Amino acid sequence: MDDRIELRLEATAEGIDWVRSLLATIGYAGEIDIRPTEGESWPYRVRLYPAQGFEVDRIASTLYSLERTKLTSALKAFNVDEVTIAASPTTSIGRFTIQPPDRKPAETDQITLQIGSTLAFGSGLHPATIVSLKLLDRHLSPSMQTLDLGSGSGILSVAMAKLGADVMAIDNDPIAVQATESTVKLNGVESQVQTLQGSLGQGSEFGHWMNGSSFGSVAAIRPIAQFDLIVANILAHLHLTLATDYQQALKPKGILITAGYTIDRAEEIDAALQAVGFEAIDREMLDDWIAIAHRLQFI
Repeated sequence: MDDRIELRLEATAEGIDWVRSLLATIGYAGEIDIRPTEGESWPYRVRLYPAQGFEVDRIASTLYSLERTKLTSALKAFNVDEVTIAASPTTSIGRFTIQPPDRKPAETDQITLQIGSTLAFGSGLHPATIVSLKLLDRHLSPSMQTLDLGSGSGILSVAMAKLGADVMAIDNDPIAVQATESTVKLNGVESQVQTLQGSLGQGSEFGHWMNGSSFGSVAAIRPIAQFDLIVANILAHLHLTLATDYQQALKPKGILITAGYTIDRAEEIDAALQAVGFEAIDREMLDDWIAIAHRLQFI
């Protein structure tokens, strides 16, 4: 059997999603193996097995920024004669259990979210995803009309559907749109989730959230007071730009859950939302990451 190249690094929970998202920007082809560690300084170990002919140097240069920011260790290369891919880890977050599709859902009161292998952001391990799920569980009611802005892997869309909502899931990244569609189908909630490539209002002009590259023309969802709840797990500066769009897209007394930013940006985002009629009603924090729930008080 021919040897395979194995690229190995250790990562934080936050770093896992960044590894996947950065690999997506270069069209990575190959397998990814993610396993929790035991008693080590890094909580996760990532192994990459690039397809034959895929440039290892390109992977290394793409992921180097994560080593520099201490989200991962240095990338190391090995020759191996056998490849074994482990099932993704199971994660419990309040009433939610996130697990791979090949694992049978436990017969409990837990809400199972099945997530397959994807390069889209939203593995369920990132702190921003965890705090978003906790706020959704507290503030979403059945039959709500909801928007998942920047749907990524589709994990939040599926969570909202399983809580009884009707969901519009949008992302301007075609890889994320495909991932959301797959996750929605995997969880059997197609009748509740509409998925499309686009963004809310001004967001359709932003390009890729990571590097600003254009996807060409994407749909702009008009903000016309149609949603009871919006969840947006995106970057801080996008929340600031979209404050008015959020206000116009929500029904009176609608709920906005913002995430994807660290505590040092919370005051700035809260002030921008208060300026257009929102009031902060709840928050969740994990490590340096925060999600805030706001209610629209007036229009």
